[in-house]
Amino acid sequence: MKLKVCGMKYHENIKAVAALKPDYLGFIFYENSPRNFEGEISKLPSTIKKVGVFVDASIDFIVEKVKQYDFKAIQLHGKEPATYCQNLKSLLTGHTEPVEVWKVFSIKDEFDFDRLQPYEGIVDYFLFDTKGKEKGGNGYTFDWSVLKGYPSSTPFILSGGIGLDETKAILSFQKRPESKYLHAIDVNSKFESKPGVKKTENLEKFIKLVISA
Repeated sequence: MKLKVCGMKYHENIKAVAALKPDYLGFIFYENSPRNFEGEISKLPSTIKKVGVFVDASIDFIVEKVKQYDFKAIQLHGKEPATYCQNLKSLLTGHTEPVEVWKVFSIKDEFDFDRLQPYEGIVDYFLFDTKGKEKGGNGYTFDWSVLKGYPSSTPFILSGGIGLDETKAILSFQKRPESKYLHAIDVNSKFESKPGVKKTENLEKFIKLVISA
């Protein structure tokens, strides 16, 4: 199981979190987010994939950012249809290295898995987040039992309000049949001292308790 730390914003904090060797670091390009990223990203270890997070952005804008920051994955957090994902994927195919496309679906108490069907075979991963006021970073989890009997073979990423308090729940989830499709855990606001600043000591604990385990 891999780890993504999302909502990175500040130079020194990025370096400190990168030293913990997560698999992915996420950078948000959405002006309404307090974690909206601007500036340059320092060179990261080659084992860390940079993820660009977008909300209903133009495809041209995303391609521009992929070239600027050498993103290895794109996370789509808006209402992007499958045709949009297909067009984006086609344009990214010619990139120097493969670029993953992740599609986010927000969940509260229930979810219609038929919504995934148009995206099958197009996106690399689904990301399940908590439905809330903001586009991510709401700080609370959804009911993971909704994923029972997961009907797809597309791997997924679990997100939404995950912090140290969810350690036991994650370890328990890993014993469920659908966990064989669990690609990664995505963390953000529960590990922050303020938007965009991650508490590295808490992340280190989480890695030891959940990811390394």
